[in-house]
Amino acid sequence: MKKFTIDPAVFDLFPDITFHIFILKGINNHKQNEDYREKLLTQACQEAQKFLTEETFRFNPIVAEWREIFRAFKTKKGARSTIEALFKRVNKGETLRPINPLVDLYNSTSLTYGVPGGGEDIEKIQGNLTFTFAEGGESFFPLGQEESDPALAGELIYKDDAGAVCRNFNWREAQRTMLTEETRDAILIFESVYPEQISRANQLIDYFEDLLNRYFDQEVKVEICDQHHPSITIAD
Repeated sequence: MKKFTIDPAVFDLFPDITFHIFILKGINNHKQNEDYREKLLTQACQEAQKFLTEETFRFNPIVAEWREIFRAFKTKKGARSTIEALFKRVNKGETLRPINPLVDLYNSTSLTYGVPGGGEDIEKIQGNLTFTFAEGGESFFPLGQEESDPALAGELIYKDDAGAVCRNFNWREAQRTMLTEETRDAILIFESVYPEQISRANQLIDYFEDLLNRYFDQEVKVEICDQHHPSITIAD
């Protein structure tokens, strides 16, 4: 049995922190329906424009909120929320190209609702998955690197028995657990800290569940983790 748990210490810093979690089992994540996924991403980039109302990028409310959140704990220099990274590309007029179905579907949902999201291959998670403060030195191999770039003490990370899975919320993820075409079982997590962010995350539940259900023709398990429900089972 594998569990996902939010460390109680996290609630001391962010009492309202909430994760909206979607779990799929036995899917086919090989590249297919690329035209559909490309259209979905294009539409999502257009939807994201409603969040980019300020001429100076950093003054857009969602960008400013996540920068404030990241200042509240230890981060590696230059670390930013994934929603800022997506918004920055939209702000520059760039187009997102399809990667693989799971990634494309959560990226399009993140852009549409202004909520950062990410995902991991459940089968590659060793032991339980925990969102916690790093002790420092947790092994972490980002995509494309052959040497470990360990977590810093005080970073907020997702970790399992083998080391860090994502650093600074889901700013960077380890290639060890990343979603690939071979992924069969996946956990997808949307992150929110403030009440207004949580409200937008609540709004995306039906949209994203339907998107996953229709694309993969699979039942989706939906869970919400917060201070009142800090732990769930992700695999039997």
